Amino acid sequence: MDLRFTAAEERFREEVRAFVRDHLPDDIREKVEHHRRLGKDDFVRWHRILHARGWGAPSWPRQFGGTGWTMLEKLIFEIETIGAGAPRLIPFGLSMIAPVLMKYASPQMQARFLPRIPSMEDFWCQGYSEPGAGSDLASLKTRAVRQGDRYIVNGQKTWTSYAQYADWIFCLVRTDPDAKPQDGISMLLIDMKSKGVTVRPITTLDGGRDINETWFEDVEVPVENLVGDENRGWTYAKYLLGHERTGIAGIGQCHREIRLLKRYAREAADGKGGALIDDVRMRDKIARIEMDLMALEMLLLRVATQAHGQPGPEASIIKIRGSEIQQDIAMLQMEVAGPHGWPFAPEWLEPGALQPASGPQWASAAAAGYFDMRKTSIYGGANEVQKGIIAKLILNA
Repeated sequence: MDLRFTAAEERFREEVRAFVRDHLPDDIREKVEHHRRLGKDDFVRWHRILHARGWGAPSWPRQFGGTGWTMLEKLIFEIETIGAGAPRLIPFGLSMIAPVLMKYASPQMQARFLPRIPSMEDFWCQGYSEPGAGSDLASLKTRAVRQGDRYIVNGQKTWTSYAQYADWIFCLVRTDPDAKPQDGISMLLIDMKSKGVTVRPITTLDGGRDINETWFEDVEVPVENLVGDENRGWTYAKYLLGHERTGIAGIGQCHREIRLLKRYAREAADGKGGALIDDVRMRDKIARIEMDLMALEMLLLRVATQAHGQPGPEASIIKIRGSEIQQDIAMLQMEVAGPHGWPFAPEWLEPGALQPASGPQWASAAAAGYFDMRKTSIYGGANEVQKGIIAKLILNA
């Protein structure tokens, strides 16, 4: 197997690099590279810039308005855009619910929802986890009772990222309480402006408020918002999670953060009159992470050249290693920041905020990055759960 890029792929890489260099707004790049908080407007602006170029749906086939890119081209696009300081494309609409709609939804539902996703006319969020149903998702209790041409939904979802911005939520609900746990679940698309929907923020370790709990109290949902067939939501959920886990690898983000890590290490003193980047132990730590990232990238390239249909157990492998590498990079950035990284105030991450008087400016966000990366090994299915999937599908096959 030849994992080198072809001449055409190299030309595509240069095209993406040039586009990001010329069209990514400086204020957004500044926020990303200094680990400042991004708002809804930042995500939407970048989405729409890409959409105007015809790149608003990198992972979609042409028949649904996407680019029709190969898996390799999509990987190149991610590495080059995010690595250059662009924010990640919000995945909930583009790469999570959209593949489900393409495969399982009616043509009417596809025509209604899909065209509004690449342009960010609709901002989506995910309604899966509940206070008592995270890794054991099949135990969810949010209930949807059909009454004529509508469902009445009651329950609670938690860890709903960006729910405060969302127009729609794709939601797993229990429609048959008497069936086996996996057999009584359906997937509904719920308008977040519906009466009875309440979003309450959860403040994370870094002071962020992008994670929420979402409550449904007698929320009316039209029957036509049911995805596919009633009580088949577990099938759709597993299909969606395969796509989510592959995306959690964060290759582009890892490339960007390693580049920043090296810059930080060049600016930080080693205590002996030199730069920390020249310390052999620090160089060894950086090299080890780079080798881990290279191995993960080769795995992704391998999967990209062989991928067909639903992601398999390799999605779990990619999810585990990607989340671990992101945590390792954040931990090493914290180490490079040293004592300057210990103080932390959430307001320092706001655009234009005054920074601490002592130490390099980037160090004020080191603790926040470390805190934020703790969650990567949990969301999308905890790493321990992924190891069980690998054992079942590969070792016991």
